[in-house]
Amino acid sequence: MNITISPELKAYIDPLTPDEHDALERSILAEGCRDALVLWGETLVDGHNRYGICQKHGLPFQTVQNTRFQSMEDVHLWMIDQHLGRRSVSDFERGVLALRKREILAARRGRAATDDAVSQHEAQAVQALSSDQPAVKPLHSREDIAKAARLSSSQVVQIEKIQRQATPELVEALKAGAVSLNAAAAVASLPEEEQKAAVSAGKDELKQAAKRVRESKRRPREEDAEGASNAMVPVDEGDALRAQVAALQAENASLREQVAALRRRLGESDEQVQRPAP
Repeated sequence: MNITISPELKAYIDPLTPDEHDALERSILAEGCRDALVLWGETLVDGHNRYGICQKHGLPFQTVQNTRFQSMEDVHLWMIDQHLGRRSVSDFERGVLALRKREILAARRGRAATDDAVSQHEAQAVQALSSDQPAVKPLHSREDIAKAARLSSSQVVQIEKIQRQATPELVEALKAGAVSLNAAAAVASLPEEEQKAAVSAGKDELKQAAKRVRESKRRPREEDAEGASNAMVPVDEGDALRAQVAALQAENASLREQVAALRRRLGESDEQVQRPAP
C-alpha cells in the first residue's frame, strides 16, 4: 500500500518532544505498533510518529480507513478532537486546538448561510465526522471552548492573549514548560524586546517579569480604591471633629436654657399655690 505524507497534516499538531518520541520508540520496539494508522485514501492522517519509527526499524503496522472524511476540514476537526481527548496534551495546546476548532466551525456556518449546496454538505459533515465520534457541537462562547478543552474560562482568555501578543520565543518557553500559562500571559503584556530578554534569562527571570507585570496592574487599582475612599472622608478630619464638638456644645447650651426656663415656671407656680387668698 502506498502511504502519502502530507506536510500540512504532519505539522498541524505540535510534534512530540525528543523525550516523548524516544519513549514512543522504546514502546514500539518492545511491544510492536499496537494502534492502527488512520488513512484518508492514501493520505496518512494519524500516526506519523508511529509510521516513521516502523519504517526506520522495518516493523509491521496496521492501517484503517476513515470513510467519513469529505474535506480537509473534516480531517482537521477529527485530528483536533483526537488530541483534545489525550491526557498528554498540555493545557496551552488544548486551548489552541479548541480555538482552532471554533474558527473552522465558524467558517463552515458562514459558508452554509450563503450557499445551499454547501449547507447540505456541512450539515452532514457536522452531524458526524466518523462512526465512533459524537456530533460536532458549535463553540459559540468562551465557556464552550473551555469545556471542549477541559480548561477554565480564564485560562482560555490567557491563551487568546498569548496567541495575540506573545513572541515566538515566549510561546516556545511555554511549550517547553519553562513558564506557566498564567505567567506567560502576564509576560505577553510586555514589549517584544522585554519578552525576549526575559526568555533568554531563564525561568527565574520569567517568574520575576510576570510578578512585575501583575504588581504594576495591581497598583493602579489600589490607588483608585484609596482615592475613592478618601473622597468619602473630609480632607481635614480635625475640622470635622471641631465642628461636631461645637454642634454638641450648642445643643447642650440650648438644653440648659430649656431646663432653666422650666424651673422658673415651676417656681412661679409654687408661689401662687402657697400665697394666701386676700
